[in-house]
Amino acid sequence: MTILQTRRRFLASAASAAALGGLSTLIPAVARPAQAGAPLRLAVERRVLEVMGKPASVFGIRQPDGTSGLFLDPGQRFLVDLANRAGEDAVIHWHGMTPPYAQDGVADANRPLIRDGASQSYDFEPRPGTHWMHSHHGLQEQRLMAAPLIVRTADDRREDAQEVTVLLHDFTFKDPAEVLAGLTGGMNHGGMDHGGGHGSDHGGHGSGHGGATPMMNHSMDMKGMGDMKGMGDMKGMAGMTMAAMDLNDVEYDAYLANDRTLDDPEVVRVERGGRVRLRLINGATSTAFHIDLGALDGTVVAADGNPVQPVTGRRFGMVMGQRLDILVQLPAENGAFPILAQREGERQRTGIVLATPGAAVGRIAGLADGAAGPVDLSLERRLTALDPLAPRPVDAAFTIRLTGGMAPYVWTIDDRPFGEHRPLTVRKGQRVTVTMVNESPMAHPMHLHGQHFQVTALNGTALAGAVRDTVLVPMNGSATIAFDADNPGRWPLHCHNLLHMATGMMTELVCDQTI
Repeated sequence: MTILQTRRRFLASAASAAALGGLSTLIPAVARPAQAGAPLRLAVERRVLEVMGKPASVFGIRQPDGTSGLFLDPGQRFLVDLANRAGEDAVIHWHGMTPPYAQDGVADANRPLIRDGASQSYDFEPRPGTHWMHSHHGLQEQRLMAAPLIVRTADDRREDAQEVTVLLHDFTFKDPAEVLAGLTGGMNHGGMDHGGGHGSDHGGHGSGHGGATPMMNHSMDMKGMGDMKGMGDMKGMAGMTMAAMDLNDVEYDAYLANDRTLDDPEVVRVERGGRVRLRLINGATSTAFHIDLGALDGTVVAADGNPVQPVTGRRFGMVMGQRLDILVQLPAENGAFPILAQREGERQRTGIVLATPGAAVGRIAGLADGAAGPVDLSLERRLTALDPLAPRPVDAAFTIRLTGGMAPYVWTIDDRPFGEHRPLTVRKGQRVTVTMVNESPMAHPMHLHGQHFQVTALNGTALAGAVRDTVLVPMNGSATIAFDADNPGRWPLHCHNLLHMATGMMTELVCDQTI
């Protein structure tokens, strides 16, 4: 799979088209006006991927020319026909987009799955930035039913920087259902589907989970954690020792960057002295990563597709579902520059290599010298939105508790699995805040559909943080988000660790009580 794109390689523009109508006229397909341009075509397909010398049957979301995902021009409409050739029913969520409710790519009582052999049309104004697409049905995301979704801006076009997109994933040769059964003891806790409570068949909003070895009560190896900088995020742990922290549910067979391991990494040729815009996507199902730029200095310029005040460094944490845009300046001399992603709490890593013409690329070990610490809130605290929410009074404030645990393996919100959840009900136009308090023994990357939010407090300390769609809520910590509820619909709010969502950690934001 090749996901490399540069500033000079843009797709042809599609003509503008009217958005889908109101919620009272929800339909499976989108009726397009006569003047709309030709839609882009995507297909959900099966493919064979070689990992560590072994073939594996996985999914892909590709254009007719084999390009994975979509790369849209400035001003180009999201005008897409999606064909399901996966051999099974599917649905694709446009993660980071804020489309009309019917086009979000989540199955429920109002929005059917795309049956095998059928197609679905989409037509809406896309949200600029680095986003991605992935299955929201069953265990398909774990089997690599995911791809980039990049929406460029006019500023991107003017920027003199080569563009490199990297999709990270965790990978298993096993049937993902086998791993979930190993974690839950074969129990079905009813948290799989967005439709639960709406007459779903337990296949709609679903999950995909790890397929290697379950790691029940896995304790983090503290070796190689250095001086423990940033561990102030662990305050309030009520006497829990660091060794008792659960960081990872599953031990995977491999970790991928653009479908490849460090045994055979993608090598991207770059110009000496040039600039590169890294569009990094953590598409892993249950793995957080530390991004390591090695010898290069990087500047974070966007989080979850939204511009932020520049933040510099060489190492940045990124949890499941999140995206970071990082600008790096290359030195004037020849060289090869690995861009690595190391699993939190472990030594395993993956990545790509930026290399100038003619530069030799040596072997890169798949294991780092020492284990990485947990991904914490140190980067989140430094991020400030370039386009923050306008000040206004809060109309609706909610507090939810992230609950559950490893034994039994059930993850919930307010001690209720999805299907028994209590939706957060708001009216269109209200300023809404949601405080998420983590009372469980693991951190959770919480993702909200249909809206982007501003992070306004971390562990009770107020800040004017980034605008994004996925935020980490650390163990025994909290995060407060704020947004204007301007998009009517039933929007999932869930943990983006797919194992946790599968067993119940999900609720809904219901905007407009007519839905």
